[in-house]
Amino acid sequence: MRVSLRTKILGLVLSLLILVIGILAGVFAYLEKEEVEDHMGQLALQVASTVSFMPSIKEAFETDDPSEIIQPIALSVQEESGAEFVVVGNEESIRYAHPDEWKIGKKMVGGDNARALKNGDYYISQAEGTLGPSLRGKAPIINDSGEIIGIVSVGFLIEDIRAIIWDKLANVFWISLLVLVIGVIGSFLLARSIRKDTLGLEPYEITSFYQTREAILSSVKEGIISIDGQGRVTMINQSAMDLLNLREKTEGRLIKEVFPNTHMLQVLETGESTKDEEMILQDKIVIVNRTPIIHDGTVTGVVSSFRDKTEVREMVQALSEVKRYSEGLRAQTHEYTNKMYLLLGMLQLGNYQEAMKMIEEEFSSTQKHQQVIFDRIQDETLQAILTGKMSRASELKIDFTIQEDSELQQIPGHINHADLVTVLGNIIDNAFEAVRTQEDKQVEFFVTDVGEELVFEVTDNGPGIPENNYSYLFIRGFSTKQGEMRGYGLANVKEVVDKLKGTMEITRADEGGTVFSIFIPKHRGRRV
Repeated sequence: MRVSLRTKILGLVLSLLILVIGILAGVFAYLEKEEVEDHMGQLALQVASTVSFMPSIKEAFETDDPSEIIQPIALSVQEESGAEFVVVGNEESIRYAHPDEWKIGKKMVGGDNARALKNGDYYISQAEGTLGPSLRGKAPIINDSGEIIGIVSVGFLIEDIRAIIWDKLANVFWISLLVLVIGVIGSFLLARSIRKDTLGLEPYEITSFYQTREAILSSVKEGIISIDGQGRVTMINQSAMDLLNLREKTEGRLIKEVFPNTHMLQVLETGESTKDEEMILQDKIVIVNRTPIIHDGTVTGVVSSFRDKTEVREMVQALSEVKRYSEGLRAQTHEYTNKMYLLLGMLQLGNYQEAMKMIEEEFSSTQKHQQVIFDRIQDETLQAILTGKMSRASELKIDFTIQEDSELQQIPGHINHADLVTVLGNIIDNAFEAVRTQEDKQVEFFVTDVGEELVFEVTDNGPGIPENNYSYLFIRGFSTKQGEMRGYGLANVKEVVDKLKGTMEITRADEGGTVFSIFIPKHRGRRV
């Protein structure tokens, strides 16, 4: 069973208040008891001492009936002092004065007169007399000759003293109760304030949300980073640290130190969010979203999420190339089906010589291309790309040839398959597009890894590219062809080539058309 925060605070504060109030009340009661008893004892002793020094009392002891003089005086003193009793006795403890007159002439009880009668001491004692337990002040009566002739005992009943103590403790009780009520109200207000600060969530809910948040931040591939109103990092997940190449703790640091070219501070000032904005980060294209954190109408921070567009783009391009290969294989199958029907027709008509000639031409053409692709080029990815493009060219009636002096062992490890598909797929497709309107459609491909770099070269006999368009070719969205979704291929090629520290050249072919040349270093980080 979970206990709410309000109940916990109320329970804790009440327990502390009750404990503290109980301890303080106990200490106060003890001190008050000691103080009252001491005060009442001193008062009894002072009254007894005063009575013992009265000349009339001493003179009364010389008469035949001392009680006749002493009793009225004792009653008067008792009434004025508020004492429960004022008793006067002789050296043998026989009473000369008592609140109950019928007890006069009888011996005093309690057994606490010896010190006064024998030693002449003035003291306070507690004993039980005929009126009950009492606190007494004892004083000897000494005549002019210095002889102890009697004793005065002034007392207050213990019951009355306790009643006085309880009256004072009642005030303490009401004050304690008031403090307890104030504590309860304060606890309630504190709990409500804390719940407001925690958006009404209980501690176990906050713990659950925190654990869930940490799991989500760790699992998402997007980088997420947040800042407070002073531009300091308050949260960053592992994906963001990987994208930013961070290895040390960043919480508390200024965002400018962690993410120099960010625009989060602008969002912090304007309070306007930004969506799907592209930017370059660590040689990668990322898509950034920035959202302000608003509390009570004030921007208190910003959350930014960013994802690597390069991976998404590479995956889309790879899927696009796979689709092209599939379409090329379908075209090749369709073409070979037509050729098989043609060959079957020739055989049925008895045109054996023409059938043999067709088979020899087809075998010679296929053998030539296969020999270059599989004998001179050892990389399987490039083999797959060229095989697919051969099929596509056959469908488009384009003479796509691979130069016989082409040679390649293996693509270096730092050039991934997606990058290779992006570069070669786009420039070969552009060459196919360029020759579509030509009567004699020719495209040549050359590759070599001799030296310190890979060289790819694609030549077409199309109309060529006007020189005044050269500077615009690699701008995203620019295209010399009509239609939507154009102008992205060469821009993607340039991004990949720049990432691989390579270069591109575009020249005009000797017989018209265009030559695309790409140079990529074999070793990472070495710019051509």
